[in-house]
Amino acid sequence: MLTLFMREVNFYKSESGKSPVADYLDLLDGKHAQKIAWVLELIEELPKVPKQYFKKLTNTEDIWEIRIVFSNNTFRLLGFFETNRNFLVTNGFTKKSQKTPLSEIKLAEERKRNFYKRKK
Repeated sequence: MLTLFMREVNFYKSESGKSPVADYLDLLDGKHAQKIAWVLELIEELPKVPKQYFKKLTNTEDIWEIRIVFSNNTFRLLGFFETNRNFLVTNGFTKKSQKTPLSEIKLAEERKRNFYKRKK
């Protein structure tokens, strides 16, 4: 019997029920959003996602970065694994430099803490 490896990618929701990631994606044009959706599907379906798309950030509270390059644009989504199979995307931004902004990492860590605090 063949079993498929599957992860689930979900978006963080604030206490009010708003999704900052969905709001960010809504601001992008259709082709950019399609490319991001394609990379999210790779993360859900591939047992080993290539590092060019998905990697753990060092010196963080287990924050991972999803990387999407399309034409001259570079998009990043940050998040964490709630369980082995559930990845929660906390924030997204258009990257202007090589280094991931510390403010975005801190925001992802803050949302992770908030998620677990509310889950108790």
